Amino acid sequence: MSEKVYDVVVVGGGPAGLAAALSAKENGAESVLILERDHELGGILNQCIHSGFGLQWFKEELTGPEYAGRFIAQLEGTGIETALDTMVLSLDAQTHTVHAVSRTEGFRSIRGRAIVLAMGCRERTRGAIGTPGMRCSGVFTAGTAQRYVNMEGYMVGRRVLILGSGDIGLIMARRMTLEGAKVLACVEVMPYSGGLARNIAQCLDDFGIPLYLSHTIVDIQGDRRVERAVVAQVDEHRRPIPGTEITFDCDTILLSVGLIPENELTRGAGVEIDARTNGAVVRENMETESEGVFACGNVLHVHDLVDYVTAESRRAGAAAAAYARGERAEGGEITLKNGAGIGYTVPQRVRVQNCEKGVDVFFRVRAVYDGDLRIAAYSGGERIAAFRRTHLAPGEMERVTLPRAILEKAGEEITLCVEEGAT
Repeated sequence: MSEKVYDVVVVGGGPAGLAAALSAKENGAESVLILERDHELGGILNQCIHSGFGLQWFKEELTGPEYAGRFIAQLEGTGIETALDTMVLSLDAQTHTVHAVSRTEGFRSIRGRAIVLAMGCRERTRGAIGTPGMRCSGVFTAGTAQRYVNMEGYMVGRRVLILGSGDIGLIMARRMTLEGAKVLACVEVMPYSGGLARNIAQCLDDFGIPLYLSHTIVDIQGDRRVERAVVAQVDEHRRPIPGTEITFDCDTILLSVGLIPENELTRGAGVEIDARTNGAVVRENMETESEGVFACGNVLHVHDLVDYVTAESRRAGAAAAAYARGERAEGGEITLKNGAGIGYTVPQRVRVQNCEKGVDVFFRVRAVYDGDLRIAAYSGGERIAAFRRTHLAPGEMERVTLPRAILEKAGEEITLCVEEGAT
């Protein structure tokens, strides 16, 4: 067992880890190491061969591999080290030591002056949502099917039913259609879609694939392989309504029922977790409650655009480099809270002295809103800021910028809420 000390150690080599590592190096970190459990960098982007990435960051439309490739190419000549096929087993948040294992190096202890967590997220499975029926083959998470089709070259089915309307499921509805499969329908238990509006239009509407809102699968039938799925409408409590059943003859079911930030390392290290996001509690510079440990990307909260992941991760990398140099952010904290209509906020805490111009706050709403809307910020019972919107939906992550002047006027807490018909 050997131990080596780096300025910044990044756990994860996907879009978040790549952006964080490059930013750390650009901001003065002399030694940076990326630990990645896969055999190549790029993370989930490698299987996202559809276009639509990079519109904000690069001002052009790229596929997932192209977007990742831009950052991988930037690693050349920087001196950033990468360790592929390397699984991080545990993290000691106090000493900033990660314990990792690989086939070539064996077990290693690696210490960083700062640590950046960028492990991404994983999909909810059939077991996680308790879908009833036979345990036959042909039930895949949408991301698994995406990897099989786009990277491994396997066709997962011919008659497909999709449960859930997350972005991966919507994109796979289009992909399976283009590969010659018949996508029968997309079924969503909520009264609204969980994906981006552009994906509903481009992946369902353009191909005539019906979307059943307020419906769910109540039975999966089949012997060795899926043969049928029974779908029923649900009430406002998401309970199936008897007499509304529809039977679909299908051989494949794809599940797009949510993503979970992969925080086993984070929890094991004792880093505080926000129950609303299932990610770490962070401050304005992406530092967790464990000093010198930073988090960014989908391991922090689930993003809908990789461009947001990049911006957030660069902030984490720059802050990690500053911490490695011995710089410490100080000052009192303002706690950000979610009020009416808001599901969560990231960051959860802000140190005003560490905000040069202000802080970007990301959040998701709890329902679909249309009309004359405001995202209002309250402190001490007084509205200190308001941001106009005309449409809000849970499937689309929102962002507002709280200027430093507003933060300086606030008390110890700021609560964000949705107001309808407000002035």
